[in-house]
Amino acid sequence: MSGRVRAAGAVVFHDFDGIKHVAIVHRQAYDDWTLPKGKAHPDELRPVTAVREVREETGLIITLGTRLHSVTYPVKKHTKKVDYWRAEARARFFHVPDKEVDEVRWVPVDEAPAMLSYPNDIKVLAEALSLPPTTPLLLVRHAKAMLRKHWSGNDQSRRLDGRGRRQAAELIPLFEAFGVSSLVSSPAVRCAETLAPYARYEGIRTETIALLTEEEGTNDPEGVATRVREVAAAATEPTALCGHRPVLPAMQAGLGLKNRPMLVGEVTVLHRDSSGNIVVEEHHKSTA
Repeated sequence: MSGRVRAAGAVVFHDFDGIKHVAIVHRQAYDDWTLPKGKAHPDELRPVTAVREVREETGLIITLGTRLHSVTYPVKKHTKKVDYWRAEARARFFHVPDKEVDEVRWVPVDEAPAMLSYPNDIKVLAEALSLPPTTPLLLVRHAKAMLRKHWSGNDQSRRLDGRGRRQAAELIPLFEAFGVSSLVSSPAVRCAETLAPYARYEGIRTETIALLTEEEGTNDPEGVATRVREVAAAATEPTALCGHRPVLPAMQAGLGLKNRPMLVGEVTVLHRDSSGNIVVEEHHKSTA
């Protein structure tokens, strides 16, 4: 094998008259039925690929849920790796049949295994059906800020640099993929600016917590952990929580995570069940 092709897709569910259906597509070039998926664009975060490819192949606008296992298989001289998510359809536009996908069909989940052409798709569907409904909570390390030595003002007012602004913009499709509708942040400017593009895009406000700043948080890690635990317990909708490197260990502790270094602009996505237990954890490093 001479290289790896990266791709992503989703197991998209929707209920019709109380019966769960899954979206599958027919590819005329192969005369097969498969789960919607496709190749990633350069520097595209995989959840964004999954949402885009499902939209292109089916006309469905989806919200991602739990991360599923990846599937790897040989394609000519390459190895293809497909990352999958469980997803729900929230809107649909008509898909014009094209040379890639000529039919999209909603199939009851108990009938889908007999229609799907590949054992890997059947396994991915079974995994998606076995997992409980989850709500994502996204932990974000703020994007790249100006260096302290280049900033003469108050440190809390230190702003993002050019790379940081690109990283903040990159969060828009990632947050949208998971349906983020609530934002919580340190009030420091570099954190606020990290979430600001998405806040403007969605027309939502960001709740700020002073205890999450470096100045307060590093002096009270137990307090930070307790406050983050409270935020997580109250989160009934997809929520993004932004903080600083020195405070992240306490924030991770509050979320029941091990201390794990995060790069600037990196996001940890926690898929939590109705009891707040973490079902799956995934990580996305900025490509900007």
